Amino acid sequence: MMSLFTQLLKFGVVGIIATVLDFLFLFLFTDVFGMYYLLSAAISFVLSTLFNYVASMRFVFKSKFSKDEKSKELTLFVILSVIGLLLNQFLMWFFVEKIALYYMTAKIVATFFVMAWNFISRKIWFEG
Repeated sequence: MMSLFTQLLKFGVVGIIATVLDFLFLFLFTDVFGMYYLLSAAISFVLSTLFNYVASMRFVFKSKFSKDEKSKELTLFVILSVIGLLLNQFLMWFFVEKIALYYMTAKIVATFFVMAWNFISRKIWFEG
């Protein structure tokens, strides 16, 4: 079993890559393709979450699920990620519409909250 420090470090590296992908897709869909920022935020979140699932389950978390239970593992990952997406969307909306932050600044703030949710929920649900 890896130490909590090592696990947090690996989570951070995977998270940084996923976050860069998230921001890149958000920028491309919003500024390049002209999508509404909440729609592009949802799409970018889903794409980066797919990367995050593969990388997290391979390098960060030692799942309590057997190989035969991979569909359960993926389902749980998706459920936890959807909760993260809802948190992300609410925070994006709140900071842009109510606080008048630039959407990319709002994304930075929302990302910190969602990162905390992701680590804690995955640590609890995947490693028990």
